[in-house]
This record gives sequence, C-alpha cells and structure tokens, in this order.
Amino acid sequence: MELEWNGDKIAAVLRDATLDGLELAAEHLLQVSSTLVPHEEGDLERSGEVSTDPDQEAAAVSYDRLYAVYQHESMNLRHDNGRQAKFLEQPQNDPTERQTMLALIAKASGKPLQ
Repeated sequence: MELEWNGDKIAAVLRDATLDGLELAAEHLLQVSSTLVPHEEGDLERSGEVSTDPDQEAAAVSYDRLYAVYQHESMNLRHDNGRQAKFLEQPQNDPTERQTMLALIAKASGKPLQ
C-alpha cells in the first residue's frame, strides 16, 4: 500500500479556510461597531468596510471618512445614546465579542476537515 502525502495542498486549503474565517470575524466586528459608531447623518457608519490581505493573512475593519479617527479617539465628544468613541476598539476587546470572532475563525478553519 502506497500513501501519497499532499501536505502542500492540505496546508493551502486550511489557510484559505482560515482566511475565510478571519474575514467572517472582521465582518462581525464591522456589524457590532456599526451599532456604536457616532451617528449624525449616518455617513460615517455607511463608510465602514472590511478589507483583506491574503498575502499578510490579515483582515481589517475601517471607516474611511476624514473625521473617523477623531471620532474614534476623542473621549470628550458627545454622542447620541448608545453611540460612542472607541467604537472599533471596545467591541474588539470585549471578551464576549472576542470569543464570537474566534469561534467564527475556528469554525471556518475546521470546515475542510469535516
């Protein structure tokens, strides 16, 4: 009996699945952060997006308005009820949200093994 090892193929499939999970986790972070982002007319909220870089094995959530960083970092601004500064940082560091994002990555990573 001869065994053929396809380690490179297996590694590529697992890597792609993990990147899919990373993108799902970033989409989740975008969804949660969009409920916290300061909302005047909704322009900042609508500018939120997820981008991925497979070469760096990374995903990012961003808001592309010129004032996004100022709104995120300025703790002395007033916001509508339920809206806040640190609208990306807070959900990313929240233990429950972190567990949800890790679970999304783990589930996607395990799909090729099922």
